[in-house]
Amino acid sequence: MTRDPHGHGLMRTQGVALEEASGVVILLHGRGGSAQDILSLGQGMYFPRLAYLAPEAAGNSWYPNSFLAPVADNEPWLSSALRRVASVIELAERAGVPPKSIVLCGFSQGACLATEFIARHPRQYAGLIAFTGGLIGPPGSDLTHEGNLADVPALLSSGDPDAHVPWQRVRDSATILTGMGARVTLKQYPGRAHTVSAQEIEAGRDLIRERLASADMKV
Repeated sequence: MTRDPHGHGLMRTQGVALEEASGVVILLHGRGGSAQDILSLGQGMYFPRLAYLAPEAAGNSWYPNSFLAPVADNEPWLSSALRRVASVIELAERAGVPPKSIVLCGFSQGACLATEFIARHPRQYAGLIAFTGGLIGPPGSDLTHEGNLADVPALLSSGDPDAHVPWQRVRDSATILTGMGARVTLKQYPGRAHTVSAQEIEAGRDLIRERLASADMKV
C-alpha cells in the first residue's frame, strides 16, 4: 500500500486561471463523490476573478472509515489527504495567492477534511465552509488544537439528525474553532437530508462575497 494515496491525484478547476485570480476557493468532495461533483455544487458560489480548485481523492474517498473512527484506522489515507490539501494551498501561494485569500469549502467527508486541516494548520485563511462535517476523531477523544484562527470566518452547517455526522460533533467543532479565535456561524437544519440546501449555498456565497468578492475586486 502506498503511503501517499492522494499524492498525485486529479484536480479540476473552474473560474479564472490561478495566476490571474484575486482569490481561491478550494472545494473538497464527499465520500463517493468527485472533483466534478463538488465543482457543480460550487457553481452557486461562483464569482468572477476567483479560481475554484477541486482535488479528487484516490478511489473517490479521502479515508476509508467514518470520521468518528480511531484516527489510526484511517491512516495512511487521512494524512495523505491533509498533505493533498496543503499542496493545493502551496500551489495557490506559488501563484501569488496568500492564505488570507483562500477559502476552504467541503461537503460531508470533504467538510470534515477541511475542518480538520484548518484546525491542524491554523493560519489567517479567508474562511472555512463546512457543509455537514466536523473535526475528526472518535467520541470522547480530545479534539482540541493549538494555534490562532483569529477573525477567520467559519460556516458550519448540518442537518439534524444526520446519518453520518452527529449534530453534537458539529457543535463541539464550532466550540473548538471559536476557542482558536475563529468567527463561527453555526446553522442547524432539523430533518434535512444528507445534502446541501439552497439556504446553505447562499450562506456560503455570502462568506465568499464578504471575504473574496469585495467591491474593490469589481465583481
